[in-house]
Amino acid sequence: MLDKSIRQNPIYPFLLVLVLSASMGFQAWRSMINNYAYEVGGVDGFEFGAIQSLREVPGFLVFLVVFVLLIIKEHRLASISVFLLGLGVAIVGFFPSFPGLILTTVLMSVGFHYFETTNKSMTLQFFEKKESPLVFAQLRAYGALGNIIVGVAVVGLTAVVDYKLSFLIFGMLVMVAAVYTMIIDPVKEEPVAQHKKIVLRKKYWLFYVLNLLSGARRQIFVVFAVFLLVERHNFSVAEISVLFVANNILSYFLNPLIGKSINRFGERKVLSFEYVGLIFVFLGYVFLEQRWLVAVLYILDHVFFNFSIGINTYLHKIADPKDIAPSASVGFAINHIAAVFIPVVGGILWLTNFKIPFIAGAFLSVLSLGFVQFIRLDEESSQGSTA
Repeated sequence: MLDKSIRQNPIYPFLLVLVLSASMGFQAWRSMINNYAYEVGGVDGFEFGAIQSLREVPGFLVFLVVFVLLIIKEHRLASISVFLLGLGVAIVGFFPSFPGLILTTVLMSVGFHYFETTNKSMTLQFFEKKESPLVFAQLRAYGALGNIIVGVAVVGLTAVVDYKLSFLIFGMLVMVAAVYTMIIDPVKEEPVAQHKKIVLRKKYWLFYVLNLLSGARRQIFVVFAVFLLVERHNFSVAEISVLFVANNILSYFLNPLIGKSINRFGERKVLSFEYVGLIFVFLGYVFLEQRWLVAVLYILDHVFFNFSIGINTYLHKIADPKDIAPSASVGFAINHIAAVFIPVVGGILWLTNFKIPFIAGAFLSVLSLGFVQFIRLDEESSQGSTA
């Protein structure tokens, strides 16, 4: 349970509504888009790969958010972003073609990625350093709970109505929630006025590097881990769905513990634990043949992903207060650099030997483990004294 001071902060329920809406809207889109694109849109594998690549472009361009903030307050941009996400989901069924799917996917992705960066930025700005790990973790936990609910709802809804109406219902619900957050206006003024320009500083180099490596590992997990389960180990759609549910259940219960661990042990130790675990996970993908063991690895992979909030809380400690918003957007953009080329390069390497992308993932984890040691102990001690 979060402290009373956190729950009484008006930005917390505001972010909670938006996180739930964005998580559930994106989960609904992700649950239906593959079948819809193939069954209704007639999209082939190459076209769907192109759609997924274009989906990541807004994440790479999210550093431009600092210029949007010149004319729109950050909390307003967060609400508008979630509205755009909902709109992108709602209209998917009206554009059942390759160009139409590109249009709706990019629209949804702009909303999703711009909300993600404003969510991180506002959490770091409006909560104390000892509070932000707890808030990040709790919001992720509620997002996971929302994903479980959506997973069940998608199964039930698509059994009685078509894809067009299903997308419309989920998208409209997200849009209504976004409009509600536009009305409540929880922010009267920024705690510290943010720089409205792109900020790149030498002292944030480690934050940039950890984001770059994290994004590269994430792409290997997202693109190739499920494909490994399906192609090499013959997992069915039902079995993959069970793994998704298991991931979200574990995330709901474990995320609050991760936030507390960051406050207790510091980012260096928590992130080191993540990277050591990921080395074994990626090598396990390479060498293990038992289906159930590979499924366990996939679940562990997803659990370790949640530790990445330590990268953002590390920024919270080292950044000047005025740099939070532009630095969060730059870090998020850097995190998506790998999304531009890893799916393509990894796919080519997969054709040579499926083990190569996962060996690369293990290597990236070793690099991350080395770099994270540069987080200074005095910074972690400072954190512990405020926890």
